[in-house]
Amino acid sequence: MQLANPLQYPLAVFVAGITLVLGVRMARIPGQIMLPVAGVVALGGAILRKSQQPVALNLGNSELEQQIYLVQSQAQDLANKAESLRQEAGKLLGDSDQMELLVAVQYACDRATELPSKITQLAQQIQGGDSLLSTPELTHQLQQVQKKLPTSQGVAKEQLRKLETSLKNNLHLIQQGVDARQAQVTSLQTLVLESAGMLQTLQNQLRTSNLGDLNTRGEIQELSQELIDFQNNFDLLLSKES
Repeated sequence: MQLANPLQYPLAVFVAGITLVLGVRMARIPGQIMLPVAGVVALGGAILRKSQQPVALNLGNSELEQQIYLVQSQAQDLANKAESLRQEAGKLLGDSDQMELLVAVQYACDRATELPSKITQLAQQIQGGDSLLSTPELTHQLQQVQKKLPTSQGVAKEQLRKLETSLKNNLHLIQQGVDARQAQVTSLQTLVLESAGMLQTLQNQLRTSNLGDLNTRGEIQELSQELIDFQNNFDLLLSKES
């Protein structure tokens, strides 16, 4: 826990002042007791406010920083929804013959809850004014995507093709001497939003389908795998050349 200066957080000072007035005038508590209490309230409020503020990224690009803050917020929202769905699936899929499906759905949700930490990892990777994505790194990522394409199907294959195009564009930007970090963040943001859509579809299927039907369970399991594939694509975009 990091300490914070209450004077930098007017709301914390205001709450402490109210606490002091209420304690002395209404509760009739001596001022020598209430002053330290008000000080603790001010310090606690300042620490809370500081913890709620986004950590400075120092990317040398305010627009890029705002985009990352937005993606972090979207990823956290997705992670919260994934955790809720994980718990809901546990209630809906309680029969013994549904255990395999339950494991698949919950694993997909577990992978989705990893997104906030992955976005933080990205922010750390691209910190500093000289931390442009390198040609070897992007080439490595592109090779990994192209390696997966022949064995992918459906939505996963479509998403990999989008990633392939995005990575090629990023390589072109680097060759032109342009900061390609923003394009990389945009690629991740697209994955977050599409993962959210996939998660919503999965939730709708669980809530409205006949879970006793084998074909329906197969469809839900496929949706779960597609959501997992989306998370694997995050790993591709964050991978480093080895």
